[in-house]
Amino acid sequence: MKQTCTLLLIILALSNNTWSQVRVSLLGGPQSSSVNETNDIPDWEKDKKPFYQNRSGFHLGFMLSAPLNSSQTVFFQPAFLYTTKGNKYYKQNDTTSYKPVDSVFYSNNFFTSYIEVPLNLAYRLKLGKKAGLMVSAGPYVSFFFNGKETSATRTFRRDMGANPDYDLEETVKNINEETIIEVGKGENKIKTLDLGYNLRAGFDIGNVMLTGFYTEGLTSFYQSSYSADFKNRVIGASLSVWLNKIPPPVPRDLDADGVPDKSDKCPEIAGLQKYLGCPATDTDNDGVPDESDPCPAVPGLVKYSGCPVPDADNDGVNDELDKCPALAGTLKYEGCPIPDTDGDGINDEIDQCPGEKGVTKYNGCPVPDKDGDGVNDDEDECPGSAGVAANKGCPEIRQEVIEKVNYAAKNIFFNTGSDQIQRKSYPGLDEVATIMQKSPGLRLQIDGHSDNTGQASGNLRLSQKRAEAVKKYLVSKGIAADRLGATGYGDQKPLAENSTKLGQSTNRRVEMKLKQD
Repeated sequence: MKQTCTLLLIILALSNNTWSQVRVSLLGGPQSSSVNETNDIPDWEKDKKPFYQNRSGFHLGFMLSAPLNSSQTVFFQPAFLYTTKGNKYYKQNDTTSYKPVDSVFYSNNFFTSYIEVPLNLAYRLKLGKKAGLMVSAGPYVSFFFNGKETSATRTFRRDMGANPDYDLEETVKNINEETIIEVGKGENKIKTLDLGYNLRAGFDIGNVMLTGFYTEGLTSFYQSSYSADFKNRVIGASLSVWLNKIPPPVPRDLDADGVPDKSDKCPEIAGLQKYLGCPATDTDNDGVPDESDPCPAVPGLVKYSGCPVPDADNDGVNDELDKCPALAGTLKYEGCPIPDTDGDGINDEIDQCPGEKGVTKYNGCPVPDKDGDGVNDDEDECPGSAGVAANKGCPEIRQEVIEKVNYAAKNIFFNTGSDQIQRKSYPGLDEVATIMQKSPGLRLQIDGHSDNTGQASGNLRLSQKRAEAVKKYLVSKGIAADRLGATGYGDQKPLAENSTKLGQSTNRRVEMKLKQD
């Protein structure tokens, strides 16, 4: 007991709170205790264990609560409690069948009491101005106080005379015994010290706290006449009433100037509250006292009440030297912005064409027109070949060539449901290959289309395959693959209604479109 009190005092002394922050409460309430016994006795679980019962009891004592952090959410909560433990055993025997000597019942009460010292760490979640949720856990040390074991047995005896039908005598006998439980080593003795852990949770409102708890022993506290372990187990509820209130912590003020160190900008030098604890001095040494200096931390001029020469446009050039005080500029141009002679939004220092309006992409120069066809390169689809604006800067393709390609496209035929080109399509495709060979600057886009018969996914795959079949044929005729594009659209772009055979036939087609590099 002495060692536990010493440990408690050391923990409280090492905490970052003073004794004035410690609260004390009366603590007590009902509980139910049991003994968790484990042994190797045959049929124990069936013949003995079911007849053990919990003991109803109580606990009473006091608890301390010391905050361990400044926000007062974590606490060290030791307690000193008088607590009852133990269990009961009761078994009623079957006496309906005849036996010369029989036991009616047997009961046994194993009652102990302890002085228990839980050493818990607690966390409090604030729920309101005066309410909170508290959970705690920790080890406990129990010191045996006293105990006794009582037993009661009722037996009866049947004696028969000469005539069993008439001469029957029954004798009932009650046997009650009480034994004081002794402390020490040896059979049927209890240990002085019991160690375990406990869990506690509840809530507090004002000066009252209501909690439930559970304790479990970690060591065997009793030595029986047979090999076994005995561990205490308790579940209960506690009502606590705090006897004192925690005064609000006094703010630390090292220099005793009335400004708490938490807010004091000069915690080691006495100062004034209006200066956040610092003396009324000239911090920036500019000749203007801080009391009159709107800029006390920046050296300035008396002319500007202790502030530096203003810089209205924040360009680093003060207004007395700035030729453009309302417009941010650079020191190189005496506070004015870098000039933009051609007014294209790109200043002259990065403008490669400062006398001619241009765009950022070309560093201030106009968009170039490499082929000189009047269509700038950003809009010219054929920037390396002079063309016409109507054809997006590409050379104009003769109408007769376009018509030959369109005619060939209309005369491309495939086997039904297949991407195999029929032979009657070859003449037109051969003429398209000749056109492409004679005009290396031409590119050809091949698009495959279908009607809506069947699944859309299948139509899309077939149209793609047919477009690629045409591309493959032209490649076989010597046309470079990178000059040819092939895309299948399935039934996405119909030219006619798919409700008629003619419309479906119209929609099943291959289109070829020429483009000029």
